[in-house]
Amino acid sequence: MSRPEIGKSVKTGEFTTNYLEQGEGFPLIFIHGSGPGVSAYANWRLVLPKVAEVAHCYGPDMIGFGYSSKPTDVKYGRELWTKQIIDFMNALGIEQADFVGNSFGGSLSLSVAVNYPERVRKIVMMGPMGVEFNISYGLNEVWGYQPSPENMMQMLDLFTFNKKFANKDLANVRYQASIEPGFQEAFSSMFPAPRQRSVDDLSFPDDVIKTVKHEALIVHGREDLVIPVENSYRLINLLPNSELHIFRGCGHWTQIEKSDEFATLVKGFVTR
Repeated sequence: MSRPEIGKSVKTGEFTTNYLEQGEGFPLIFIHGSGPGVSAYANWRLVLPKVAEVAHCYGPDMIGFGYSSKPTDVKYGRELWTKQIIDFMNALGIEQADFVGNSFGGSLSLSVAVNYPERVRKIVMMGPMGVEFNISYGLNEVWGYQPSPENMMQMLDLFTFNKKFANKDLANVRYQASIEPGFQEAFSSMFPAPRQRSVDDLSFPDDVIKTVKHEALIVHGREDLVIPVENSYRLINLLPNSELHIFRGCGHWTQIEKSDEFATLVKGFVTR
């Protein structure tokens, strides 16, 4: 049985990172979100092949997610994942890259831009964390997920505006991914209650965000129930070289509900 979610693997510090790779050109690193059963493939399978027409695309699974290492004796948080991204770039000889980050991946892309500005050319933040905000009901539910087909269906319902994308087949695929060995053990240790602490860990003060001079494209679904669209309105006012695209009739999964439009936006942004 073919497993498209399992790509290549590389040693990143003490851990092993599973990643997808496609295309050629300037490096573009896709950082997935933090939902249960997520992987680079689950997040980016519709977008990566299209963007790979103009860039050398990489989609790593972050530590604790997908098919990368799932240690249970580490402190999960922004510091660990940011280090993994830099270790990943170093291991593959990537001096500088563009970034596309979804949700928690938006925060991690911003973290690389803040802490290693010379390693970043441009960033795309989609439905992003990164600014300080009070945890939403939707995000609290996502991070508190307990495995069952019903709970996964409820997750998909939170993620999507157009319910054709929240079908039982996808729910089953994501549920099966969420119960693979080690998945839930790692996931349940990442964002313990009170989960506001994890939001705070993945957030930057406004004055720090203002120092990021990279070109930034911010994308959000207007009907996002997981990360409030207000986050992106704040980011456009804080990031000095940014632009904002809001999709109407779209939830948290812009890259799935508006995959063609999102890929077109990203391709235009990274090639200009």
